[in-house]
This record gives sequence, structure tokens and C-alpha cells, in this order.
Amino acid sequence: MTEENMLAKTNRMNLLIDFYELLLTEKQQMFVKLYFHDDYSLGEISAEYQISRQAVYEHIKRAELMLEEYESKLQLLSKHEQRKVYIQQLEALMFMWHSETKEQAQSVLEQLSGIE
Repeated sequence: MTEENMLAKTNRMNLLIDFYELLLTEKQQMFVKLYFHDDYSLGEISAEYQISRQAVYEHIKRAELMLEEYESKLQLLSKHEQRKVYIQQLEALMFMWHSETKEQAQSVLEQLSGIE
């Protein structure tokens, strides 16, 4: 796996963790946060929790599968990303509006952005 692909996977996993973290077990939450958020190695995690590297790996892999499964069913991340695209499109369109309409639209956009 290339470094670019690894970074993309890590970014995706971090976003999925943000959305679905509470649906994982406590150990899975702890291990994926250390691995993806804090960039710990499997060896560092296994040493800290005194379990084998294989056990850490299995917890993380199982958590990854669960996160992807939750996303395939609930689509929270893809909906979030699509909302961001729509917001950017609206912001671009607002440059053509009159000032009063623009201010009202900006207020609505700020409220919409705050919902995420």
C-alpha cells in the first residue's frame, strides 16, 4: 500500500471513528484511537496493554470492518461529505446575490454548517 493510500485510509478511519465510535466496544474504541488518531504501532499498543500484537491487530481489524459496515448501512459520512459539497456550491452562488439576500443566505448556511 502506498503512503498516499495509507494516509487516505487513516483519514477515512478517523472520520468513521468520529461518527460511529460509540458503537464499538471499549477495547475497540481504545485501540483504534491509539492506532489511527495517535499513530501508535501495534507493538506499542500491545506493550502498553500487555497483550499480543496479534490480539491488538484483530481488535483493530474487527473495528475497521464494523465501522465500514455501519457506514454502508447508515451512510453518515457520505451524507456529511455531500452536505459539505452543497454548502460550498451555495457559497459560490451567493457571490452573485444582492447584499440583503446574501446576508440571509449566509445566516442559514452558518446554521446548516453548525448542525454537522
